[in-house]
Amino acid sequence: MLELTHSNFYRYMYNQVSWDARMFGLVGPRGVGKTTMLLQYIKENKGNRKMLYVSADHVFFSNHTLIELADEFAKESGEQLFIDEIHKYENWSRELKQIYDTHPDIKIVFTGSSVLDIYKGVADLSRRAPIFNMQGLSFREYLKLFHDKDVPLYSLEDILAQKAQIPDVRHPLPFFQNYLRRGYYPFSQDINFEIELRQVINQTMEVDIPQYANMTSSTGRKLKKLLTVIAQSVPFKPVMDSLATVVGVSRNILPDYFLYMEQAGMIGQLRDNTGGIRGIGKVEKVYIDNTSLAYLLGGNATDIGNIRETFFYNQMRVTTDVISSRISDFEINGKTFEVGGKKKGKKQISHADEGYIVRDDIELGNGNIIPLWAFGLTY
Repeated sequence: MLELTHSNFYRYMYNQVSWDARMFGLVGPRGVGKTTMLLQYIKENKGNRKMLYVSADHVFFSNHTLIELADEFAKESGEQLFIDEIHKYENWSRELKQIYDTHPDIKIVFTGSSVLDIYKGVADLSRRAPIFNMQGLSFREYLKLFHDKDVPLYSLEDILAQKAQIPDVRHPLPFFQNYLRRGYYPFSQDINFEIELRQVINQTMEVDIPQYANMTSSTGRKLKKLLTVIAQSVPFKPVMDSLATVVGVSRNILPDYFLYMEQAGMIGQLRDNTGGIRGIGKVEKVYIDNTSLAYLLGGNATDIGNIRETFFYNQMRVTTDVISSRISDFEINGKTFEVGGKKKGKKQISHADEGYIVRDDIELGNGNIIPLWAFGLTY
């Protein structure tokens, strides 16, 4: 596995996680590169310490426990244990807690694709393990991974000051259009990319969420159909009564289902600031989690306005708190953003204290008009 692991590209999270912590978890949707990141770290550091990598779905665990493994590893003077796909191991959080308490010399790193199961299990760990949530590729990472273009990181302030640029690329739009369709996942250049991504959707919607939420698989399939409706809609404002009828569940439980879909990396929910805390406010709009997923689900009927807003929200949520705007599309730190095509006017931001027009299909910005692609260079 290490021989097949390349070190010419690192995900943004590589330098953000606490590799030397006693224990931490790395979670995120399937296919965003968590396993590769672990193997890269092991490959670069295996000469310095005794490491062991295991996958929790290995047949070894059909008649062995994690505790037994850790005990044997400790006898070998093991120092760092990497457990991939931890959610596939029953009662994983209780055993990790015991390993943490009985083997203080062993550092533990674990990953999970079923974000729901991870958050459920973390409660058992009683704050022993910080959780890092990894998203898919930014436009900037896509340019490096698939086109070997080195692009600096730009802050939101840099972008608004018109400083964002892609070195040695005069025309960014062809790259950007390709990214929107199939650039979010590291495996997107695979020949069978669409088949693989549909498998991710099916596993998440028909297995992960129903098992976690104790719902029937038929309800999971109805929710999967709802994803297509969201992808093909003008930026989707949920009307819970009508949606509950379509899905065939109680209106009161539907917000919970939407939250599960959000945590599982299938949708993003744009909230207002009424709660005062991120993730607490009222949901104003629902987006498919990323544009690659939206194009796959929506096909030729995918709404381009939806795609533009999905990209903006998907990219900016990683480094900033994005909320809905009362007068426009989005608000970040008191700044108002209206997202649209190259002819988008300034009417919606005329009453904003600090407003910006974010236009698709333009190469360069001017004043408070910013090209949409530039917002993909923040991580």
